[in-house]
Amino acid sequence: MPELPEVEVVRAGLAPAVTGATVLGVTVLDERALTRHSGDGAHFEAGLSGRLIRGAARRGKFLWLPLDGPGRPSEAVVAHLGMSGQILLRAPGAATERHERIRLDIHHPDHGDLAIVFADQRTFGSLALDALVPTTDAAPGGHGTVDASVPAQVAHIARDPLDPAFRTGVFRATLARKDSAIKRVLLDQSVVSGIGNIYADEALWAARIHPEVPARVLSTRTVNRLLAEVDAVLEKALAEGGTSFDAQYVNVNGQSGYFAHSLNAYGRTGQPCPRCGRPIVRVSFTNRSSHFCPYCQKPSRA
Repeated sequence: MPELPEVEVVRAGLAPAVTGATVLGVTVLDERALTRHSGDGAHFEAGLSGRLIRGAARRGKFLWLPLDGPGRPSEAVVAHLGMSGQILLRAPGAATERHERIRLDIHHPDHGDLAIVFADQRTFGSLALDALVPTTDAAPGGHGTVDASVPAQVAHIARDPLDPAFRTGVFRATLARKDSAIKRVLLDQSVVSGIGNIYADEALWAARIHPEVPARVLSTRTVNRLLAEVDAVLEKALAEGGTSFDAQYVNVNGQSGYFAHSLNAYGRTGQPCPRCGRPIVRVSFTNRSSHFCPYCQKPSRA
């Protein structure tokens, strides 16, 4: 599933092409891509056609395009990529993409006509029109926007560690009340957003923390070290265009990221730990897997 770096790469690629663009038309080829939308395909098309896109914003793994329109309520197109969703920029009239579900034809005052294509092989991703609501802390809703608003269906999602409005003190206090394993807490998008299985494993490895240590037993120093490593891993992944293990994750131009070459723990079962040389192990974890070094990441070091 695309995590914060992958979605941010897509957002950054979309922003210059969509900001100030007008939606000329919408084509819904598969209504399964509208599972988070309150209406059908015709409703989505009618509600979006003719609207002005004001930018591209992101919180955690959610992406949205704020909209303007005469006499219209404050709304946005909200995108969640699910397991295999892609948002691609294409030339107008370009051939239908494999697994294409929805296409937006837009006109930009500088770049001319473009097509925004939402493709999704496994159909777990979605687009939706959603109302924008005020943020509870009066800070900008997410990366890429100065507006203190967020789509209603994203309002329950916590801020991510790279968000200027992320409050480390609140995060530390939340961990102190959690009996759950630290890996589980890192994946809880209502506590901290944008971190999925890949970057949780990588940050825990870098911080030398066992994934099953209860969050509440971590010292302030250890939590600070973990947050520093989360930031470092996410920033490095961003710089390398995200993680691509196959063709399912690509940027808006269809290019893969290459952070997979920098992984130290995730997906490296049986391979030597880059730090101590002992084998990386894999254990089952709530329908996922955790990858870690049992020597470097001992529970007693929490």
